[in-house]
Amino acid sequence: MTNLEISPQQEICPPASAEGSPGPCLQLWPEREVPLGGVRAMNVQRTLPQRGLPTIGAWCFLDSFGPDRTAMSVLPHPHIGLQTVTWPLAGHIRHRDSVGSDVVVRPGELNIMTAGHGVSHSEFAVLPPAGGELPLQRGLQLWVALPDGERHRGPSFEQHRELPKASGAGFTATVMVGELAGVASPATMYSPIVGADVSCEGAAVLPLNADFEHGILVLDGGLTLDGQELRSGPLGYLGTGREELRLQALPGTRFLLIGGEPFEEELLMWWNFVGRTHDEVEQAREDWEAQAELSVADAQSARYGLVPGHGPDAGAEAGRIPAPPLPAVRLTPRKRAV
Repeated sequence: MTNLEISPQQEICPPASAEGSPGPCLQLWPEREVPLGGVRAMNVQRTLPQRGLPTIGAWCFLDSFGPDRTAMSVLPHPHIGLQTVTWPLAGHIRHRDSVGSDVVVRPGELNIMTAGHGVSHSEFAVLPPAGGELPLQRGLQLWVALPDGERHRGPSFEQHRELPKASGAGFTATVMVGELAGVASPATMYSPIVGADVSCEGAAVLPLNADFEHGILVLDGGLTLDGQELRSGPLGYLGTGREELRLQALPGTRFLLIGGEPFEEELLMWWNFVGRTHDEVEQAREDWEAQAELSVADAQSARYGLVPGHGPDAGAEAGRIPAPPLPAVRLTPRKRAV
């Protein structure tokens, strides 16, 4: 998914380390509403990055959207240095990319696109027959930062229509990426990581990797953890050093669990790019804008390639998303709070 903010702010993400972690904790980081595009565009609730908490493991971006009936309509746009993770909760999304993928992802299915050196893609809600009401749209869009040794690799895409389930004391979980409770996802990732969609009710105990830092986002219901109530909205940061998660959940509670080894590289995030320096991000932007002036043949072999189905004869789906202007100043680091 793209970041469609008209004036995106730079996010300097200082490196994390297990030594600098606060250990087990529960910090609530508020969501912020972000309008994506124009007046009729979809609004999302963004909980990563935060100024004091830019990453949890390699997870560097988390948007939740819906439920609403605003159709997702995102024209081709570029990415570098990351993996996009798409997890629909309601509604169907059509994904097309410059690697040649053209798939529909449904609730319970996982799309992962590895941008590497550069990729472009589009995302559109699957519409009903003419005159029909658009189904409710709801889902999660996440980014995972690629470590330095992998971020210049070629782009790729994979879809997983069946994912393994983990279960234990009071919980069941779909393991989206990484491993939980001895159950491993088949998704290809490039750093130690976990992502799971967890359902629970009453008393529950989830085993965790004590070397990871973790976060939870309540989707439905609510839970009590470390004596604090947590409902949908804020992101709960759990710190490191937890071997298990003991909680008391309301009926029908569902939450996202993310985590990973503290990411020990400083990141520079701007618009849809995850890089390391101002110059790198500036070059990525220039390459995307320059590609708009190329012939079809040259654009197909350019850095970001072309997304099939969005040519000049594609009607409402013709075109691309231009890059916004960079800030007038060079991007500078800031401190990490945790």
